[in-house]
Amino acid sequence: MTATQERPAAEIGRDRRRKEDQRLITGRTRWTDNITLPGMLHLAMVRSPFAHATITSIDVEAAKAAPNVVAVLSGKDFGEELGACINAWPITPDQKTPGHSPMPADRVAFAGEIVAVVVARSAAEARDAAELVDVEYEEQPAVIGIKKALEDQVLAHPDLGTNKSALWVFDSAEAGTGSDVEAAIEAARSDGIVIEREFRQQRLIPAFMEPRSVVVDPTGEQMTMWSATQIPHILRFALAATTGVPESKIRVIAPDVGGGFGGKLQTTPEEWIAWAVARRLMKPVKYTETRSESLMAAHHGRDQVQTLTLSADKDGKVTGFKVHLDADLGAYIAIVGGGVPVLGAFMFNAIYKFPAYRFECQTVLTNTTFTDAYRGAGRPEATYAIERMMDELAAEVGVDPLEIRERNWITHEEFPFTTVAGLEYDTGNYEAATAKAKESFGYDALRAEQKERRERGDRVQLGIGVSTFTEMCGLAPSRVLGSLDYGAGGWEHASVRLTPLGKVEVVTGASAHGQGHETAFSQIVADRLGVPFEDVEVLHGDTQTAPKGLDTYGSRSLVVGGEALVRAVDKVIDKAKVLAAHLLEASEDDLEYSGGRFTVRGTDQGTAIQELATAAFAGHNYPEGMELNLDADATYDPVNFNYPHGTHLCAMEVDTETGQVKMRKYTCCDDIGTIINPLIVAGQVHGGLVQGIAQALWEEAVHDESGTLVSGSFVDYLLPTAADTISFDVVHTDDPSICTTNSLGTKGVGEAGTIASTPAVVNAVVDAVRHLGVSDIQMPCTPERVWRAIHAGDEAAPTPEAAMPHFDESEPGPDSTEGAQA
Repeated sequence: MTATQERPAAEIGRDRRRKEDQRLITGRTRWTDNITLPGMLHLAMVRSPFAHATITSIDVEAAKAAPNVVAVLSGKDFGEELGACINAWPITPDQKTPGHSPMPADRVAFAGEIVAVVVARSAAEARDAAELVDVEYEEQPAVIGIKKALEDQVLAHPDLGTNKSALWVFDSAEAGTGSDVEAAIEAARSDGIVIEREFRQQRLIPAFMEPRSVVVDPTGEQMTMWSATQIPHILRFALAATTGVPESKIRVIAPDVGGGFGGKLQTTPEEWIAWAVARRLMKPVKYTETRSESLMAAHHGRDQVQTLTLSADKDGKVTGFKVHLDADLGAYIAIVGGGVPVLGAFMFNAIYKFPAYRFECQTVLTNTTFTDAYRGAGRPEATYAIERMMDELAAEVGVDPLEIRERNWITHEEFPFTTVAGLEYDTGNYEAATAKAKESFGYDALRAEQKERRERGDRVQLGIGVSTFTEMCGLAPSRVLGSLDYGAGGWEHASVRLTPLGKVEVVTGASAHGQGHETAFSQIVADRLGVPFEDVEVLHGDTQTAPKGLDTYGSRSLVVGGEALVRAVDKVIDKAKVLAAHLLEASEDDLEYSGGRFTVRGTDQGTAIQELATAAFAGHNYPEGMELNLDADATYDPVNFNYPHGTHLCAMEVDTETGQVKMRKYTCCDDIGTIINPLIVAGQVHGGLVQGIAQALWEEAVHDESGTLVSGSFVDYLLPTAADTISFDVVHTDDPSICTTNSLGTKGVGEAGTIASTPAVVNAVVDAVRHLGVSDIQMPCTPERVWRAIHAGDEAAPTPEAAMPHFDESEPGPDSTEGAQA
């Protein structure tokens, strides 16, 4: 940039189409499955059909004789060479943790566990040969479901002697953050309100668009692994820690990754097996799962039973909240599986001032697919519980659900506020977010319509759901994670380099899987340096290019990785200032920096930072002691979590004769601090909303009594399409509560929609039929479950099928308000 060029327009807050989309949309990208290497072999996994069984024999001879089969290997062929899948978060010192071999030699613990691998010259030939592997099993009793696991009558891992893995407890009285919850509840039983409920968080499947895939190349001086993963740096560390190969000899690359939602935050058995096969054969290998394998054996999410007790005075002011979770970890404790429900422990108090609080989490092992992080990871479960309970409290007191929240929330004047769970919320304005959401939604008019429909006794009733939320995201600080026995830190690293031609090269340890890192980070750097957006290139996802980092999960990329980036940019400016002062023959104190230029205060003398990059490269004229580059690195470890918040409002229509539900309107007002790119934020919110709504209405992973996944295809596991949803009203507060713990003032947004939307929808469905005696409907709220809730105890009621009328296509159907009222 020369002195005559115009300064770039401000980038932060600007709608920018994503740099990534050109290659993603046109298919000119490299997914892991697109990678082909010379001499590459292909893998197919042989998986157990039984949830619990001993392996008595494996006959591989027919498979070995199949066309173009190179090898067939079982767990006994590898032994310790396979390494192990790790659990990085033992939540208590006495946690019962079963050993997790990527390919067990003697016993399987869930249906879909790998018992052998076939190596062939093509993927089709490998899959065909896998059908020929003859495995003899001796089936063992399987434990399926949380309540069965708690009985300890049948054991998922007999050698452990129990299905109970760990009991984690937080008590505000013991921690000194609040009073005794039992005393509060007991007092409310005699002179107040006590509400007790049990809610079910069903098991979910991340169902990312791109299946998991891994390629391993053992040739050369390094072992190189390409993987569809969210965590290339953590994966490199885990491989080194469990296989004995030094980190310096391991390169992990996450190329373009087609979604994750927590489902690719895993060190998978398939990665370890591909690694071991490649090392043994010294040939490149590839494995890409089928969709049915993905649904069955990639980790699942949620799966909790929540037992809740809330006490309040007669006016609805909460005096205590007691939470007991039973959480199903599945057959093994995944990389952070045991800790996911514990993350929610700090969020059950949500936006409210609770004087007393106790949280208990009992994790259990079952013979099902192991569970781990799923978008929101603990916080959606907590938000669902408290927001459902606040609606129950409002009904008990006889006031509007928004009013009961206002009686209990932290007011904006009270920030920073230390919660009963011990966290310090730095900023927030729940009043402003609620007021804007209410106005955009047309809350009062919809309440009036609801009242009219009830008075008329309409067949289709209207329900209005409320969900306020806050979350702890930007997973960090490292010291806090250490106090929770988490196996890693929460810092992030960034590097910024001005090239000799004045372009900017950015390296980040945050690894994208669809969020738009390349665009948003380019905007931050362009704004901070004052250079054109197009001149910034962002590199990520390769542990050789970006050797330092802790990857992407927990809405941490912007608030942690972005702040590391800002600090690296500021160091570049500081280095450039030294050179600018020398070349301009001025004091550093007299220089001002704006729009990519240093100028001498009070004069028109100046130089662009890109010109300084060229001067540093040439090295013809520079001050003594200066390093001849304009490069800088920064590592940032936050001092606190990050607390976005918002209010979500949902209107649902419920056909009381058929149980059919239909979304009428959805409005959310999220306060996420400074917005870097509104277009990306809108996409994140819309995607999050659909995932949360899908839990409320459609999605559920179901195992039968023998442990077989009966929702093992998209015929039975119901993912919504665009046709199943409506247009959402997404707004933000006019005066956001800027985060004080990072210089950009940003807050996380990647999980916000999922966290808030599930209780908003369920509250709306329940609200529509509460006057009919319904106080809860188990998720997903299918027509049958809604119908059964309405007709519970009504022995004369017809079956749901009999109640479902047939409509002439020319007549209004059950989803039509006009037809219902007529």
